[in-house]
Amino acid sequence: MKAAQRTVKTVTAATAKQRMLKQLICSDAPEQALRYRGFRQIAGVDEVGRGALLGPVVAAAVILPECMDALAEAGLKDSKQLPREDRERLDLHVRDMALAVAVAEVDAETIDRINIYQATRLAMRLAVEALTLVPDHLLIDAMRLDHRCAQTKLFYGDALSLSIAAASVVAKVHRDALMRELDSVHPMYGLASHKGYATPVHRRALKEFGPCVLHRRSFAPCGGTIELTFVEMGD
Repeated sequence: MKAAQRTVKTVTAATAKQRMLKQLICSDAPEQALRYRGFRQIAGVDEVGRGALLGPVVAAAVILPECMDALAEAGLKDSKQLPREDRERLDLHVRDMALAVAVAEVDAETIDRINIYQATRLAMRLAVEALTLVPDHLLIDAMRLDHRCAQTKLFYGDALSLSIAAASVVAKVHRDALMRELDSVHPMYGLASHKGYATPVHRRALKEFGPCVLHRRSFAPCGGTIELTFVEMGD
């Protein structure tokens, strides 16, 4: 009963959060505020896959040009609020417009060794370091990195900043494509549909087949002790 009550509360909270996020306006206001202070090469940084049971956490870093009107008009926003076809269309648009784009992965073994929070920060730092242009400021969704570059930690950044939203879309499209590829290797888990997240279908498959080498063994559904409090996937 208590577990069921926790699930209901989690779903209710997630629904309320999604409603709130849809009311936020994704724009270049954070970037323009930084340009006013003299920054020019501003990198938006975001991750996807932190709440998954299987596979890597993926981060992207994107440096956009000063004029982002075309992306705003194309509907760029937080990847979780976009259907797959829009994400993939916007991913191409971002890559075509961006001054620099980089993606980094941190695998399940590393996640288990250093914990998901530190693995997420590591993936973000690796993405920043892989950029072909050196940024002079980082706009990061709700985190700070072990990096000497000036940084702004922006809560709900992927719903407020076009640069962070761009990174969110690039990371999501990359990871989803990876999960569809892995579905052919491990078809029993249904990865193509849920992308490794803790859905009922995935949990049932774990009970039936047990975890594979790509599962995060430190997470409770895979035999570990870390409890998940949210499911974040998009379609």
